[in-house]
Amino acid sequence: MTRDDTKTDVTAEPVTTRWRRRPPGSNWGDFGPDDQLGRLNLITPQKVREGISEVREGLTFCLSLPLDLPGGNLLNPRRHPPVIRPTIRNNRPNMNYRLMDDDANQTDVISDDLVVMYLQYSTQWDSFAHAGQMFDANGDGLPEPIYYNGYQGGFHIFGPSDPEDAGVPTTRAPRTTSGARALGIENMASHGVQGRGVMIDLHAHFGRQHIAVGYDQLMRVLEHDGVEVEAGDMVLLHTGFAQSLIEMAGQPTLEALHGTCTALDGRDQRLLQWITDSGLAILAADNYAVEALPAVNHVGCCAALPLHEHCLFKLGIHLGEIWHLTPLANWLRAHGRHRFLLTAPPLRLPGAVGSPATPIATV
Repeated sequence: MTRDDTKTDVTAEPVTTRWRRRPPGSNWGDFGPDDQLGRLNLITPQKVREGISEVREGLTFCLSLPLDLPGGNLLNPRRHPPVIRPTIRNNRPNMNYRLMDDDANQTDVISDDLVVMYLQYSTQWDSFAHAGQMFDANGDGLPEPIYYNGYQGGFHIFGPSDPEDAGVPTTRAPRTTSGARALGIENMASHGVQGRGVMIDLHAHFGRQHIAVGYDQLMRVLEHDGVEVEAGDMVLLHTGFAQSLIEMAGQPTLEALHGTCTALDGRDQRLLQWITDSGLAILAADNYAVEALPAVNHVGCCAALPLHEHCLFKLGIHLGEIWHLTPLANWLRAHGRHRFLLTAPPLRLPGAVGSPATPIATV
């Protein structure tokens, strides 16, 4: 039995105590009852100094794809490339606008634009408001939409019930109809995302094989490459997927998008336990979802995205997706290194559940 959760624009106050029971294996409350940062709390000033200490050459690597890739909407039919348009000035398009048209004594030429952007189309961050679970947090026997640390769907994360209030607005005066009163991406931005990054180069071991990497395979990679992950590190997984998107030049095929490169096996409980025990602060990859999608088959009721459940819902670990890691990974391997300074803030966009990113690695 579940409560009716079809109306997502509920405005009633939640109970004072957001949860009376937390999911098994979660860290809810460990960073405080109202925490919204999760394991970003582990990126301390000491971790920032450790990241800075990895800078030896002063070389920088942009870890973002061009934000109009992958191209089209085959990877995710609900997400589309950015649309750039000029603003309006005096009822005319404000691009190459000559101010002398309004005042003969002004020589300026002005261009000003706007963008309609799906925030998780290309290189991106997931906030904790991106993926929750149906969970009985208050112990009354009725599961409800719940997010990290017990924040509630329908109140803290709200949205419309009318499809006319969703999707790209069609008026010149659109209004905001959804958002995260808690767990929005702005919390990540205001904390700052800078510290020590650690590269795990799956591509060097598996190439572009389309396989789900589990605990045993991951441990062999770490041992072979001498990679160590410590609490507060930001871990990046190089699979080669984003590089393949660049090679497809905005014209991807379904076969290439859904049949190439590795991803983590989110059903592997030992792998999930390693994520817990390692103390890693964030987990990002150059593939679509970090984990294999669809996930490995499972019998019974469960999360469709088990690694998202484990990281975003249980542990408060932000996930980064579709980062461009190949040039950095190749440089690190050629120089016998796997650590670097990573600076990767999202947009400080209040209420957003995800954000584009332009991460920078410095070696």
